[in-house]
Amino acid sequence: MVHRPPPARYNFNMKLLYEGKAKQVYEADEPGRVIIHFKDSLTAFDAVKKATMEGKGALNCGISARLFQFLEDQGIRTHFLGTLSATSILALRLRIIPLEVIARFRAAGSFCKRYGVERGRQLAIPLIELSLKDDSLHDPPICPMSVLALGLADEEQLEEIQKTGLDAAFALRGLFKEKGLELVDMKFEFGVAEDGKLYLADEISPDTMRLWTPSGESLDKDVFREDKGDVLAAYREIARRLK
Repeated sequence: MVHRPPPARYNFNMKLLYEGKAKQVYEADEPGRVIIHFKDSLTAFDAVKKATMEGKGALNCGISARLFQFLEDQGIRTHFLGTLSATSILALRLRIIPLEVIARFRAAGSFCKRYGVERGRQLAIPLIELSLKDDSLHDPPICPMSVLALGLADEEQLEEIQKTGLDAAFALRGLFKEKGLELVDMKFEFGVAEDGKLYLADEISPDTMRLWTPSGESLDKDVFREDKGDVLAAYREIARRLK
């Protein structure tokens, strides 16, 4: 188990460093650390569809904290340092590598549209895909050679990103299997800290994965994307099972 120092009291009236669709990142009062606040906003299709749902931020914060700690216990380095409030965590300050690292076990979402395969098809091998993290370009797929050619990561970092992404996905898939759920796919992000090491970053929540029940019911953001019902009820069910 990786032991991290417990968070001290932090001043939340800090400088805002970054604001995304679902989170805000603030400067902490200690060098090399940031405060990540989870918002109640929910978006899909490059923010074409959006909503605000009270309690969503707290659910994703709690689920992310639980899953980050689980991965730490599996020996996977993450930026998670502790929980500060119901909607905020303390994390290492990183230089984020502008890649989305997607682990897939079954065909779903954009993979089905791209290759014309049916939803739920079991893939012959687990797959790691890379996308350029750029909303203005709609996060296009990018091949490893292009990552290196553009200088987004070096060869050693790229190899570690792909291996860690797959290791983390397998670990989470095993955890969710114990909870009666199937992890279908999962998006990760990575960053580099002041020590030069690579850390798994961002969040690990129903916003960034697909989770199915044995009957194929979605308990993830697809509930919101596809108007399948009460998305917060789905997120609460995941939180309940993880307890």
